[in-house]
Amino acid sequence: MSEAERAGREEVWIEKYRPQTLSEVVGHETIVERLQSYVDRNDLSHMLFSGPAGTGKTTSATAIARELYGEDWQEHFLELNASDERGIDVVRDRIKSFARTSFGGVDYRIIFLDEADALTSEAQAALRRTMEQFSNNVRFILSCNYSSQIIDPIQSRCAVFRFSPLGDEAVEAEIRHIASEESIELTEDGVDALVYAAGGDMRKAINGLQAASVSGDVVDEEAVFAITSTARPEVIHGMVQNALDGDFTAARAQLDELITEEGIAGGDIIDQLHRSIWEFDVADEEAVRILDRVGETDYRITEGANERIQLEAMLASLSLDE
Repeated sequence: MSEAERAGREEVWIEKYRPQTLSEVVGHETIVERLQSYVDRNDLSHMLFSGPAGTGKTTSATAIARELYGEDWQEHFLELNASDERGIDVVRDRIKSFARTSFGGVDYRIIFLDEADALTSEAQAALRRTMEQFSNNVRFILSCNYSSQIIDPIQSRCAVFRFSPLGDEAVEAEIRHIASEESIELTEDGVDALVYAAGGDMRKAINGLQAASVSGDVVDEEAVFAITSTARPEVIHGMVQNALDGDFTAARAQLDELITEEGIAGGDIIDQLHRSIWEFDVADEEAVRILDRVGETDYRITEGANERIQLEAMLASLSLDE
């Protein structure tokens, strides 16, 4: 690949290949069918999208707006990120200002509030009142990772859509499509590595593909794991197996290599370990024991404990148990 070709890839692919209509949203056929019924009737209710990052929540919201409003969709669609503007003022000021402005040619406008679970309880209470006040000409689409963080009065006013992590088939199909469109040489082990690293997150898969394509002429397994700071599954497996076999020294050496030489964060190692447990060739009793230790370690790291010490303690615990 020439330097000129690489320079031309500065456009962010996650936006370049974002679906323009609901029918292009992959991996959520049931949700798309429900959303399409609202669009076809041109009668949206308030909606609550919940689920992990990179599963299509924002994409679905913009696809709805594009289908309803056509080329002028941005004039009738306000997107706010609650994690950036989490105070009550954003609800009282920006949302109300948009809801009150005059417009023509459409029955209602859409306010999309991303990461709504970052709003304080006071802001959510103000949002609830705003939803009631402007229900005749504004529809709210709220997006969050955890619907349990949204107050019940808001949930009861919304149609709830739960987005699960995307299936491997959907992620693989999209990766292959983009690679074909961008004339990228993508190996089979490169595809498998991207799907594994993504873990159901389409955004992570696409960004990983773009970053790996810029770093070399061929996107293979080695390039993907290097660019996404992801440990190879066999390394995670080997580390845990050494601990289970009582060889704590070898397990600790592998952990040290992952953290020091490859620069993988402790939290990411825990996530990969959790995803891979049932792929290990271990008895159910051992798998349960590993899960118990993983859960305890994850909690301690989340609470602020030193991740390296906790990971080593986890491996030591697995080595000592019989």
